[in-house]
Amino acid sequence: MPQHPGQTIHRRTISAGFLLLSLIFLVTASLGAALAPPPRTSDCRCISPPQPSRYPPAKQLQEASAAQDQDDVIRVSTDLVVVNATVLDKEGKFVPRLKRTDFQIFEDGAEQKIASFSAEETPFAAAILLDTSGSMESRLTLGRSAAVRFLDGLRDEDVAAVYNFDVKVEQIQDFSPGRDLPAKAFTLKTRNMTSLNDAVLQGAIDLGKREEKRRAIVVLSDGGENSSRASSDKALERALQAGATIYSVNMSEQGAQRDLLASGILRNFAEKSGGRYIDSPGGQTLRDAFASIAEELGHQYTIAYRPTNHAHDGKWRAIGVKLSRADATVRTRKGYKAPRG
Repeated sequence: MPQHPGQTIHRRTISAGFLLLSLIFLVTASLGAALAPPPRTSDCRCISPPQPSRYPPAKQLQEASAAQDQDDVIRVSTDLVVVNATVLDKEGKFVPRLKRTDFQIFEDGAEQKIASFSAEETPFAAAILLDTSGSMESRLTLGRSAAVRFLDGLRDEDVAAVYNFDVKVEQIQDFSPGRDLPAKAFTLKTRNMTSLNDAVLQGAIDLGKREEKRRAIVVLSDGGENSSRASSDKALERALQAGATIYSVNMSEQGAQRDLLASGILRNFAEKSGGRYIDSPGGQTLRDAFASIAEELGHQYTIAYRPTNHAHDGKWRAIGVKLSRADATVRTRKGYKAPRG
């Protein structure tokens, strides 16, 4: 049946209204989504990780500061040079009661500022090295007697360790206040080879772990060397690093047959470290020498300075000490090797 014109116009009006309402709904929904607040973290699994703060927490700052302080301590300790000085009068007796102003210290000829100075009596630690190589076969009893004499001169607060060396180095008594040689020392047998440098090196390593400020190595040997892995320079360098003074007693027989090269090794150890070379293997001369060594080790002056030469080049630096008194002489180590790197 044909439609009336009025009906057609009415339907078109309804359709246009419907389309207009749909458009309004879509626009409103879009605006609502755009303006809606972001979803909560707990409701979303696609959250970016939180960005770190530009400023470290207080604990990290404290740890970094402590690490820096530790580095500074290590650096200062490494650059501090400690020198033990023995001052004797014309009769060879220790000169007491000197002051900081009585000393001048030089490195490679340049005067250094003294950072600390000590003159108090303090305990010392000693490493006694007894040669048991084949060349000492007829002198071993004399060497043991010399070790006993040195131990007898120690004070109650001093400690000593005893080593024997031949083809190898062995500690037969740890650092102890005891004044007797261990029983093993009286059953030692001589062997052919001599590891003198290794013995000095081992004594220096062990002394470097001690708390005592004064440290000594006492070598009882004829000076022969034919078995060490370490060179004499390396052994001496380690002794200087440990602040150990070397006292060498030449146990070989005196006379034309004495090995001058071996004697030179013992003398070099003593002179470079500020110690003493004792040419007599026994008798009153040795007893007097040991008595004076024990006295000077307990009464040395300890001087420390920070070198003006800051180069860590591994080179040898000569040390010189001058006194304000013309009637006294000073004995100390001749120098040290600067750290490398």
